[in-house]
This record gives sequence, structure tokens and C-alpha cells, in this order.
Amino acid sequence: MQAHLGDQLVIESPTTGAARRDGEIVGLHHQDGTPPYDVRWSDTDEVTLVFPGPDAHIRHLEHGPGTKHGLSQPLTTEAQAAPPAHPPTATPNPGDIGRRVAAERERQRLSREETARRARMSPEYLAYLEERPADPSVATLIRLADALGTTVGSLRGGGMDLPPGQGHALLHPRLRDLTPVECRTLLSTHGVGRIAVSASDGGPAVVPVNYEVVDEAIVFRTAPDSVPAEAVGTDVAFEVDHLDEARSQGWSVLAVGPASVVTDPDAMRALARRAHTTPWAGGEREMWVSIRPTTLTGRRITTADR
Repeated sequence: MQAHLGDQLVIESPTTGAARRDGEIVGLHHQDGTPPYDVRWSDTDEVTLVFPGPDAHIRHLEHGPGTKHGLSQPLTTEAQAAPPAHPPTATPNPGDIGRRVAAERERQRLSREETARRARMSPEYLAYLEERPADPSVATLIRLADALGTTVGSLRGGGMDLPPGQGHALLHPRLRDLTPVECRTLLSTHGVGRIAVSASDGGPAVVPVNYEVVDEAIVFRTAPDSVPAEAVGTDVAFEVDHLDEARSQGWSVLAVGPASVVTDPDAMRALARRAHTTPWAGGEREMWVSIRPTTLTGRRITTADR
């Protein structure tokens, strides 16, 4: 028997063929992929060391030589003892999930080791997920999403054109106010937020912008003739939030304060150097606007038992 990280171990009844238990292989103890394996069971989400018996099969992610419909032959004493003739030597080819995990981890400047620790998995398994066209279990995706502060839907790339929050509400939700310290922490250093202004046509407008937090001021780049630029010289509201679709939880932070344009050339150059990203909308957006919050409030939705 030979397995790769991410393969599924299936324990079946020899007489009926009905699956009794299955799990995801999250750890290998031999480079050639022979047993034993660390398996995360789908029914308990627990990881155990497994020496597969004759009723065990490996369901491979990708069909290869010697497999039928992705299912390996039952383990035998000979198969367990004999090393495979061709150890896996495939060139890394990450799938969509792996690319999204790696991009989010790098965006947050997290090492693989730290991300793996938060997600309760081995760094080797995380490397496999990022470098191979893996098909991790839902439980694995939930832990990764929680470790990265994102959602399972985002890691899967689903619902890109749908508004967030289409899941069901919690059975016993709890809504609590956040402290100013918690609000500043959630604002973090950068991201995408929404600025609310009174547009020149007399109506209100809410526009998303890429922002930075510098010396407790919220700053963003825009064009002089844009709607966000109309915030200059007025009191505005700026909002950021995060929704965990998988858990129906989330938070929002609202900052209110005067907006002003940054005119000092040295300050503008310093902001440009510190910026984590250019505006996603593209174009010439070299006008920096600064918001100094006079009030900072926020709320978080969690389960009632937290």
C-alpha cells in the first residue's frame, strides 16, 4: 500500500463492502508512502496513528497506475513489506484551494509553521495542501479558515458574485459591543473598508477603498475627482467588517471623524512606501486622504456560550 498526503483511508467490511469508517491521511512516516499513517477521521475529527489491515483501502486524489476508480487494492503483508517501485516524484502543481491558502497566509505574513500550529496540522501537510491539487476535508478547511481569519467559502472560491451572509443565523446568537482596544486591533494595519460620504449631487454614497492604518489614522488613496475625495473637509463614517460564513459569526467596526487631504510631500512618499497594496480599482489615485477617528465602536456576533 502506498499513499500520499491528502488521500483518503477507507475501512470497509470484507463481506458487504459497505464503508464503516474513512479519514484523511494527514501525516506520513515513510517517504515512500507506506504505512503507518496519521489519519484524521471524518466522524470524530481526531488524528490517530493507523497501521491499516486487510480491510483498508486508499482512495487517491488522482488516479494512477495500479488503481481502479481511485481505490487501491486491499493491504496485504507482501504489499506492506515491499517498497513501491516508483516513489512519488510529481512536480508541485497547486490547486485553487492551495493557491488561496498560500496567498492569504502570505498576505498576513504568516509562516507555514505558525499557520499549521493555529490550524492544528503538521507543516508538512500544509505544504502539501499549498503545493498540490489537494481535496481537503471540510473539517480541515474550517480549521484553516479559522487560522487565517477568513471563510471556507473564500478558500474554495465559491460565491464570488454573491453578497456575504447568505447562511443561516446561529440558533443562540450573542451580540456584544467591542472595546476601543478590540476595535483598533480588528482594524489592524490595512485591508478593504467602506467610506460613507455626502456626494456632490446631494445624496449619500458608500464606496469601498483599500486602506492603511498609520499612527491611528485611517488613510487611503483616491483620485481628486472621485466620490471618496469628497470626504475631505467633512466628518465621515468608515466601516470594516468580517463574516465567517461557515460559523455564521462576524464583527464590524465603525470609525467616525474628520477627513483631510495629506499635502506634505514627505508624508505622501512615506505612505506610498508603507502601503501594502495599490488600489484594486487601478488608475491614477495619488491623492491621500486621512481620517482621524473621534469615535470608534464595534460589535461582534458569536454563539451565546462564548
